[in-house]
Formats: sequence, C-alpha cells, structure tokens
Amino acid sequence: MNTPGHTGVDFETRVDFERLRNYRLSRAREVLEASEFGSLLLFDFYNIRYVSSTWVGGALGDKMTRYCLLTRGGEPIVWDFGSAARHHKLFAPWLEPDNCRAGMLGLRGAIAPRAGLFESAVEEIVGLLKDAGVADQPVGLDIVELPFLFELQKHGIEVRDAQQTMLDARVIKNQDEIMLLSQAAAMVDGVYQDIFEALKPGVRENEIVALANKRLYEMGSDQVEAINAVSGERCNPHPHNFTDRLIRPGDQAFFDIIHSYNGYRTCYYRTLSVGSSTPVQRDCYTQAREWMDRAIDLVRPGVGTDQIAFSWPAATEFGFPNEMAAFGLQFGHGLGLGLHERPVISRLNSLKDPIELKVGMVFALETYCPASDGISAARIEEEVVVTESGPAILTKFPAHELLVANKY
Repeated sequence: MNTPGHTGVDFETRVDFERLRNYRLSRAREVLEASEFGSLLLFDFYNIRYVSSTWVGGALGDKMTRYCLLTRGGEPIVWDFGSAARHHKLFAPWLEPDNCRAGMLGLRGAIAPRAGLFESAVEEIVGLLKDAGVADQPVGLDIVELPFLFELQKHGIEVRDAQQTMLDARVIKNQDEIMLLSQAAAMVDGVYQDIFEALKPGVRENEIVALANKRLYEMGSDQVEAINAVSGERCNPHPHNFTDRLIRPGDQAFFDIIHSYNGYRTCYYRTLSVGSSTPVQRDCYTQAREWMDRAIDLVRPGVGTDQIAFSWPAATEFGFPNEMAAFGLQFGHGLGLGLHERPVISRLNSLKDPIELKVGMVFALETYCPASDGISAARIEEEVVVTESGPAILTKFPAHELLVANKY
C-alpha cells in the first residue's frame, strides 16, 4: 500500500481527487439504478460527502442541517448551512452552481416545526422530484427527523430505507480511497511513537489524549473524532473512554486513535506497558495477538465474515455472559468516510448474516484479552485491505509483542 506525501506534486502519482469524486458518484448512481428508488435523499454526513464531495465543520455533523438529493439521471443537489452553499458555488466546480442551495430545517428541533422550515423544504424537494419525473417512485432516505418524514408523507411521497443502499455503494474502495486510508494510518504510526516516548509514571491519560490531538492536527488531520486512553485497573473491563488517571509504574495501557484525513478514518489500537511488564500481562497480550493473527490469516476474496467471527473465542470464553455483552471486543468493522462501515464482523451478527469478502474492502480487526490478574488487559487493532492475494496491513506501529515504554 503506497503512502505518498500529502501535497500534490508533478513528479509522482498521488491521490487523484477528480478520479475519487467521479468514482464515488458513479458508485452511488449504480446502486440507485439497481434499486427500486427514483431518488436518494441523504442526511447522513458521510453519504452527503460521498455523493457531492462537500464538507463543513464537524460541529454540524449531528444537527441534521445538510441534505443532498440525487435523482435518476440527475446531478447532486446540496442544501447547506447558510454561506457554505455560496462557498460551494465558488470552489466546488464539479457541482452545478444552481445545485448548491442554502437550507435550514431547525437544528434538531431548536427551531420548532411550526416555523414552517420542514414544510417549505419538502415542497421544494417534491417540485424537484416532479421535474425529474420520479415523483411517483419511492424516495430512498438514509436517516431523517420525524417532522421531515411526516411532511413527506403529507405530500404522498413513499419513503424507503436507503442507508443499506449507500453502505453497499461505499463498501468497495478505489485506489484513491485506500491511499487516503493509508496516509491517515501513517499519521497514527507517528503518534504512537510519540506516545511510546511520553508514557511514564505521572503522566495522565488526558495528557496523552492532548498530545495525540496536537500531533494529528499538526500533521493535517481534518477531524480527531475520539481517542481512548485506558490504563491500570481501568483496562478490565474496557470502558471506551479516557480520564485524568495518573499512569503508574507497571501499568498496562491501551489507546485507540480515531481521526480522519481528507475524510478517511482510522481506528487503531495499541497496548503498551509502563516501565516493566508482568508474565500475566505478557500472556494476555500473546493471546490477543494470536486471535488477531488467526483472523488476518483468513482474509482473502470469497471468505465469509462468519469464518472470521468463528475464529474468535465465544463471549463466555473470556468472561462475558453472551455476545451482546461482549460486543466490540472481538470485532471487525469497515473503514472509509465513516468509522463503522461494512463489513461488521462479530459473533453477534456474522454467524447469522455473513458477508463475502471482496477485493477493495477495508476494515479494522480488533481483539481484546483480559488478564488473569483481574486488572490488566490487552487490546490490539489492525486495519486490513482485501487484495487479490490476501490481506494488506495499513497499521504499521509494532504490535507483535508487548512493548514496554520507558523501560526500567
């Protein structure tokens, strides 16, 4: 997997953003043509970016402020937050200027439905559907606020679930998406080197989180979505967060770094010990690594995700009563513009509903093993690309044995 520099140059082939935009829109059009829908109406931030290649600040990501319409045979139409629409007209020439529109629905209810924003938005959309000749066909909708759904129903619009359709479109990455995922992972490689050097008694978990945020943004991250920093007795069970706990000598600690570069995400765990490690800590790490390697060895085109899930231990084998209680510990999930894409790999779902691996899928594999001391635990994660010849690993910071930071 190539990991070139981030800037554009005339002497190397790097990310081709025009090819990337064309690929993503073509995938969306393909799934639309193969569906029962006459159009796709998208509110999911990642689906909007996939279809229109537009983006605004992450603070608006959960406010349901932006939406995008793609009709059969049509060009994407984007409604965006105030002046962002004018910005798209100036700087996004792949969109038709008249298709960049200001829109506002109410900031998840902060503006009450009685203000009429939902009504006017739906009237505009219905007019566009009629103009495109698809008003009598179902609208594929990914996520929605209830007042918006009610307005669609008032206008006689039949709504169907399009989130499944869009996830199908996004599951196969082209070479540019894979290169961006590789570049994002390379940034985290460097952050783990910084963590390895900084991890010592007296440092707090939140200080490691601050260090990671600073370094990622310095390297060009466009969003640090979350960082887990878990140490000492907090390792077992996994709390999926960070605190102000002080790191102590002999602690086992693990971290998860979730960020995006040009929209493409990482999910990248590593476990370290501080100053020294115990036999119990090393044993649980070895077991987590064995579970990881067993899963990676299965990755190739044509393999079902049930085979990978079955290679991992059942929940009852590592201290949990059932698979729901252990969900996310022995786990795989697609990576792309979103943190959790297809395929999702787990004993909870994959044994009943397996997905066949295909070339171009990219996903993270995660394993977790609690230690017999009742306190420590090992967590490992690798990002994997499915190639014709098998797995290719994007995550490069060493993880084949338990590393000791600032060894005594």
